[in-house]
Amino acid sequence: MKYLLDVFKGIALGAGAILPGISSGVLCVIFGIYEKLVDSILNFFKDIKTNFKFLFPIAIGGLIGMLLFGNILKYLFYAYPTQTKFSFIGLILGSIPILFKKANKPKGFRLHYMLYLLIAFFIGFMSIKLENLGISFISGDFSNNTIFLIIAGFFMSVGVVVPGVSSSVILMSLGIYDLYLSAISTMYLPVLIPMAVGVIIGGLIFLKIIQTLLNNYFPQTFYAIIGFVIGSVFILYPGLTFNLEGLISLILFVICFFIALQFEKLDNK
Repeated sequence: MKYLLDVFKGIALGAGAILPGISSGVLCVIFGIYEKLVDSILNFFKDIKTNFKFLFPIAIGGLIGMLLFGNILKYLFYAYPTQTKFSFIGLILGSIPILFKKANKPKGFRLHYMLYLLIAFFIGFMSIKLENLGISFISGDFSNNTIFLIIAGFFMSVGVVVPGVSSSVILMSLGIYDLYLSAISTMYLPVLIPMAVGVIIGGLIFLKIIQTLLNNYFPQTFYAIIGFVIGSVFILYPGLTFNLEGLISLILFVICFFIALQFEKLDNK
C-alpha cells in the first residue's frame, strides 16, 4: 500500500514539474515527504538500501508523471481549468494544518515565526506573478547551446527544491519554457540531458542549503515553506461562478481537502 502511494506521489511530482503555476516542492510538502526526500538524496550513500527503497517508487512515479500523466494534467488544466485548480487548492489547504503541526512540534509557536511566513508568501506570490505576465528576460534559440541549457537547468532546480517557486516561471524568464515542453513531449535528449545535468548540480547545492536551514532553524524554515505554499493558493485561484461548473469545483475542492488531511495517516501505515 505504501509503495503504491509513493508511486502515486511520484506521478504527481513528475506531472507538477511541467505544469505552469505548480511547484513540485509544494507537492512534496503537502504529501509529507519533503524533509525525508531532502535527507535521502543528500545522504544516499550513508544507507543505500533504505534510501533506495524510499526513492525508487517516487522516481518511477516521477517518470510516469512526466511522460504520461503530465499530458493528461495539461489537458485537464486546458479543458477544465476551474475544476482542476480547485482540486489542487483543496490538496494544498488540506495540508496546511499538518504543516503548522510539524513547524510547531520542536519548540511550539512563536509570534515572530509569522514574519518568515509573510516574507516567503510575498516572494512566492510575486515570482509566480511574473509567469502570469509572461515576462521573458532572455530571448533567442538556445536549443543547441549546451552551456546555457545547463545554466537554465541549474536555476530551474530552485523551483524544484524550494516549495512554492514554480520551475516554469524560471524557464519562462529565461525564454526556454516552450523549448523545455517540446523536448519533454518528444524526449529530445540534446536538450533534456544538459538541463538534467544543471538540475542535478543545482538541486544538490540548494538541497544542502535547505537541509542546513532545517537542521539549524527548523521552525523558521518551515514557516517560510508554509508561506510559499499559501502563496501558491492565491495564484491558482481562478474565481468562482455560481453554476454547475462552480458546484463541481467546490465538490472537488472538498474531496481533495479531506484527502490531503489523510496524507499523514496514510504515510504512517
